[in-house]
Amino acid sequence: MCYSIAHELVAQRFGPDMKERRDMLGSFVRHGLTQKEAEVESLVQMYVCLSPIYTLMVTRFTKPTTRLAGSDTTATAIRTMMLYVVANPLIYSRLLAEITNSQISSPITDSEARAMPYLQAIIKEGLRIHPPVTGAMYKDVPAGGDTLNGMYIPEGTSVGWSVWGLMQDMAVWGEDAKVFRPERWFQGTPEEIKNKDARVDMVFNYGKWQCLGKEVGKIELNKILVEVCSISIFCPKWKKLR
Repeated sequence: MCYSIAHELVAQRFGPDMKERRDMLGSFVRHGLTQKEAEVESLVQMYVCLSPIYTLMVTRFTKPTTRLAGSDTTATAIRTMMLYVVANPLIYSRLLAEITNSQISSPITDSEARAMPYLQAIIKEGLRIHPPVTGAMYKDVPAGGDTLNGMYIPEGTSVGWSVWGLMQDMAVWGEDAKVFRPERWFQGTPEEIKNKDARVDMVFNYGKWQCLGKEVGKIELNKILVEVCSISIFCPKWKKLR
């Protein structure tokens, strides 16, 4: 099934009637991938969603080609963020207030979501408190070796780092590093906040190894969190309880 979908979508980008779009699949084509290579890359990005909410929202609010990125890692991030948000009434109420008081479309656009500071703080804090990636992200030292922090490392050595350790480093995040607290993204000097942004961005890896679906994954998070939480705003029962 996944192969059939990938084959059909990729075929639309090749041949005399090819369609050009500014998305990740379009980037594959512009960078010279053949039709077969594009199919393989698309299959790698595909994910048969296990979360009912994730499946519903992605199907309703994104185009078919959007689902060629943001696999199980995005689904994990969505589950984590929703869990922490609905489990904390203060955070949930503040997010609902921001959604209610913002001029947004239906469904919300990515640019509108990025202009909502508390939503963005929740997304960053969710990626920090429970990074949706595992493993040490090993990289091999190039020929000739390298020197890191004054220590020489021979060529061919695999060097890794712990994303969980980085995201819960009390020296950076404070004594409450293990607490889900979006407000931390509004605290500190501009330089300190910039440093926090750079560190949480390491969830997507760095440089040429950075996740190809990073921006697509962010779009999904922006849209799904708002649309799911908006259900309670327009629910008659919720209005009555309010």
